[in-house]
Amino acid sequence: MNDRLSYEEKKELPDSVFGLPERREYPMPDAAHVRAAEAYFRYCPEELKSRLAKAILERAKEFGVDVESPTVLSYAR
Repeated sequence: MNDRLSYEEKKELPDSVFGLPERREYPMPDAAHVRAAEAYFRYCPEELKSRLAKAILERAKEFGVDVESPTVLSYAR
């Protein structure tokens, strides 16, 4: 599975699948993208990290993905 979305594919996604919907960043339409969001978490602006971490955990639960990043887990608290 590819974790890259084309511009067109990304444009078609509903806001609800994005980790940061207001910015349409960190799309998580499937398990591969949940893992990608976890991997790219460090690039998220500091003030948005806790919101993104919670979104990653929420989407991970939907897709049965185990979030292993201690950083993501600590921001989700």
